[in-house]
Amino acid sequence: MLPLHAPVLLEAARPAVAPPAAAAGLTTADARRRLLETGPNVLATAARESLLRMALRQFQSITVLVLAGAAGVSAFSADYLEAAAIGAVVLLNAAIGFALEWQARASMDALHALDVPQARALRDGHPRQVPAADLVPGDVLLLEGGDVVPADADLLDAHQLQVNESALTGESLPASKAPGPAAPGALLAEQRQRVFKGTAVVDGNGRAVVVATGMRTELGRITQLVQATKRPPTPLETKLDALARQLLLLTGALTLGYVLLVWAQGQQPLMQVVKTGIVLAVAAIPEGLAIVATLALAAGTLRMARQRVLVKRLPAVETLGSTSVIVTDKTGTLTQNHIAAHTVWLAEGCTEVQARDLALSATADAPGVFAGPGFAHLQLLAALCNNATYHPTDPSRTTGDPLEIALWQLAGATLSNAETAAPRLAEQAFSSDTRLMGTVHQLAVGRCLVAVKGAAEAVLPHCRYQWSAAGERQLLSAEGRAAWVARAEGLAGRGLRTLAFASAEWPEHPGPDFVRELDWVGLVAFLDPPRLEVAPALAACRAAGIRVIIATGDHPATARTVALQVGLLNPNDKAEVVTGDELPDLLRHPNGAGRRRLHQAQIFARMSPAQKLDLIAYYQQHGHIVGMTGDGVNDAPALRRADIGIAMGQRGTQVAAEAADLVLQDDAFGSIVVAIAQGRVILANIRTFLSYLISCNLSEVLIVTIVALLHPIVPLWPLQILFLNLLTDVFPALALALGPGADHLMQRPPRSPKKPLLGAADWRRAALYAAALTVGGVGAFGSARWGLGLPADVCNNVLFYSMALAQLLHVFNFAADRRTLLRSEVTRNPYVWGALALCGAAMLVSYLVPALRAVLGIVPLPATAIGLIAGGGLLPVLLIQAGRWLHGAARPPKTARPHRFS
Repeated sequence: MLPLHAPVLLEAARPAVAPPAAAAGLTTADARRRLLETGPNVLATAARESLLRMALRQFQSITVLVLAGAAGVSAFSADYLEAAAIGAVVLLNAAIGFALEWQARASMDALHALDVPQARALRDGHPRQVPAADLVPGDVLLLEGGDVVPADADLLDAHQLQVNESALTGESLPASKAPGPAAPGALLAEQRQRVFKGTAVVDGNGRAVVVATGMRTELGRITQLVQATKRPPTPLETKLDALARQLLLLTGALTLGYVLLVWAQGQQPLMQVVKTGIVLAVAAIPEGLAIVATLALAAGTLRMARQRVLVKRLPAVETLGSTSVIVTDKTGTLTQNHIAAHTVWLAEGCTEVQARDLALSATADAPGVFAGPGFAHLQLLAALCNNATYHPTDPSRTTGDPLEIALWQLAGATLSNAETAAPRLAEQAFSSDTRLMGTVHQLAVGRCLVAVKGAAEAVLPHCRYQWSAAGERQLLSAEGRAAWVARAEGLAGRGLRTLAFASAEWPEHPGPDFVRELDWVGLVAFLDPPRLEVAPALAACRAAGIRVIIATGDHPATARTVALQVGLLNPNDKAEVVTGDELPDLLRHPNGAGRRRLHQAQIFARMSPAQKLDLIAYYQQHGHIVGMTGDGVNDAPALRRADIGIAMGQRGTQVAAEAADLVLQDDAFGSIVVAIAQGRVILANIRTFLSYLISCNLSEVLIVTIVALLHPIVPLWPLQILFLNLLTDVFPALALALGPGADHLMQRPPRSPKKPLLGAADWRRAALYAAALTVGGVGAFGSARWGLGLPADVCNNVLFYSMALAQLLHVFNFAADRRTLLRSEVTRNPYVWGALALCGAAMLVSYLVPALRAVLGIVPLPATAIGLIAGGGLLPVLLIQAGRWLHGAARPPKTARPHRFS
């Protein structure tokens, strides 16, 4: 059963502390006493594992233990070079694992970076700079624009206070804060009377009494979640361990069978049989497995780095290839994390805004909206009734409320000097009571303009007239008012933030009460716009059979609107939105209708960090490999819990980046598709080189066993087997691991995480390939010994070199398409040709260099022996290719579909 967490509520973790009787704050003595009771206002760190324990844990992998055992066997048989080589592989993998775990500690350090070193608070009735770590419940904070809130606090008073809480809540817009009572059971995003540790004050000022510090804050609760969340082992790590167990059993059985059969024959000394058996055991274990897998992942990492995708954990590359569900945040991931005008509704009609380089264009449904006089007048009002500082050529100098900046962008660069041309004479500031803002401007001598913006229901009562499509004043009827209210409510129902605009002209300054006798102009609705690359990226995910789900702390209607814009939902889709309030009950009773809702829902809104953890755990329990994308502090626990955590590097928080496995340095959702494709290529390559290694090593055991049973001489000397195994275990396998991959991988559904790296069909194929290689080797040896009557040492060399040639040419049997041997991804792989050239040169050196010939027992070979070597090397390739053609062309690629829920 899933661990269910309560929603993140205002009252969930601690009781509210009542403000002090006086607003003078605490005395120094009271603060000191409370600090002893509550402890410092810092985030606690989890007890860290010692470096020695971390280092020793790297050797607990089954693969590493098998390789360590192989090194011991080699050392026991006095083959110290082989032992040293295998030992180096073991130490290299342990060092890589140690380095990767060392960086994981940076996640908690990033959380600590959000702590504010200094804070302004009232102490002894006077404003003072106080170390943030010394704040205690009851302290009165003094907040203003640019501050980072040092503790959770309830507001005593506020003036136009705006706080950016997107890192905690997922809300794109800054939250307006004002004093008031706490709403029982309200979610964090709905707490307007409270400010939270680690959030940023965008505008305004206020005073607030501290109610929680340190680990009792909302940020502290997220810290606890990150500390308690264990990163699951990657599918590759789990499957490699399972494969190592299978290889260990297979190796033991084959080696024991060889020793018993040859010893029972009684034609070789027992010690020689045992030594050869030990060498076969070492040969049967693919020593290159761990290092080739590591290098394959590292190569994929480098390719992804060129696409601006930073990989922090090597196995995470392969995990992406198996991902069947992506749980994505909305704000900053699917959207640009800034507000822009989305819809304009005037008397001429309603249309969406498409702004590129401040050049506006209209959609086809209302092409005349932007060309009419109403929009030009709206642009003027947007520029005049505005307190933001706008620099169209230098965005870094643009400051102010995000909504007002969006209005400047709607107005365009041509109106950037509007305030100079029409100087402001008066202003009525926005307040929570009036819910509107108004300004008076001198257009010319004897001509004043009143510009008003605000909530539709606040502006309409002050309007008597409205602008017509022709730019003329018309009386605003009751039916017209009701229609505009309905339009505003409809836009709000789609999750859009709406502002109404009105104006009036007077021959002179209308006086202090100038918000009257207004002409209604229209509505502007705002939305955090989607990223341009998201829609094609989501289409690519669908083609690859990957299900994408939005989990956000934002409003359900806003999340649905974004999902429609990026193509995650169709306009006629009836897909439900599950809220954080509903999720615990659905997870507690995941059957019947609740199960259907969880399986069909693509949007989860008003989600707390703990609920995102529960959602990810639910999908994992149903057999999915889950990727999580996010950029906020509230995403960090889920990024760590997911099988693959993906953070945004540019706009994302440092905490999210440190908790993730991958960081998108360009913040492009489309880079996820590139990473998934690379993950699938790597997974396919790993399976390919595993089949290659196993078939080659199995053939070595079979050939040596069969020849030893047929002939009393030793078929291959131990050093020959070790030399052969080192060549074919590393270089050709590495070349296959670095290949470009087949073209159809992103048109297939993700590989089920329940499947092992090599299934029954893969093992059968490896056995058949090993049989073909065995036929070539035994055939070459038999022809040399019994067909041509060549000496025993020449027969030994024929077998040695024919096996080497057959295994090198064996790489061409691993083309994905059986019909295109000569034009496959294998023949297009330059590493394959490089590996063949290198190994061919090594075999040539072994024949030409006297010292190496003496060590390996190589003798001069007649032309007939060289012919047998060529035939024994080519025969397995011809047999395997003939078998593939007999079974017909490759099956057509599977049609991708979303991974089904179990």
